[in-house]
This record gives sequence, structure tokens and C-alpha cells, in this order.
Amino acid sequence: MTREPPIPETMTLHVPFRIVKRGGRKEMQLPHGVRPDRRTDNTLVKALARAFRWKRLLESGEFATIAELAEREGIATSYMTRVLRLTLLAPDIIDAILDGKQGPEVTLARVLEPFPTDWEQQCSIWMPNDRHAVNK
Repeated sequence: MTREPPIPETMTLHVPFRIVKRGGRKEMQLPHGVRPDRRTDNTLVKALARAFRWKRLLESGEFATIAELAEREGIATSYMTRVLRLTLLAPDIIDAILDGKQGPEVTLARVLEPFPTDWEQQCSIWMPNDRHAVNK
């Protein structure tokens, strides 16, 4: 029986990246051509969660109008209506956002702008290179 050489106690691993500041926080930037598998956009996820929570509160009858709910939440009615539209996003897009697999064009600012209610059209805008099977 032969002896294997001993395993070194330490190992040095070099990972090329840069630290950049974005919006007042530091972010790791990978080399050009390297793309992370997932990148969850916490602001988008939070907006989705708020939208579906607000929708549930309105549908349950706890609040009669969007204006009443907006006053209780302490936000502008116009902002609440824009966020509530997120409940109309295609399930494929919502899943991609929650999994951190949305494209760079899917940002909170972009999804708060008016968008088509047809799920196929949404996917062709925001997921043009992905295969999607929209469940209607």
C-alpha cells in the first residue's frame, strides 16, 4: 500500500473581481463575460410582496378603496396603484424575479411603467431569449 502525499493545510484560491460602489453600497463585479447564476433583486421582490399583500387586503374587504389603504400605509395612492399592477405580471416573470433569474432589463423602475396585460407580450418584452410557457 502506497502513501499519498499529505494534503496541505491551506489552499490559496484566486478569484478575479472588483469592488465597485453602486447606490451607496459596495458590490462585487465579476470579470467581463462571467455571469452569476442568480442575482435576486431585493427591491423587486419586496415590491411584489407588497403588491400581493395589498391586493389581498383589498379583495378581503378590509379596505374599501386603494386611497384608504394608501393612507393607512402612509404612501401616495399613485405609487400604490403602480405597485399593484405588479400582480398582473406573467407567472414566468414573477418566478424569474423570485429566483433571481430576471434579465437586466427587468428593474423596479421599468416594471412600474405601464406594460401590456397580455402575458405573452410581457414575456416577449422582458424575457425575449428565454423559452417560456405562459399558463393562461
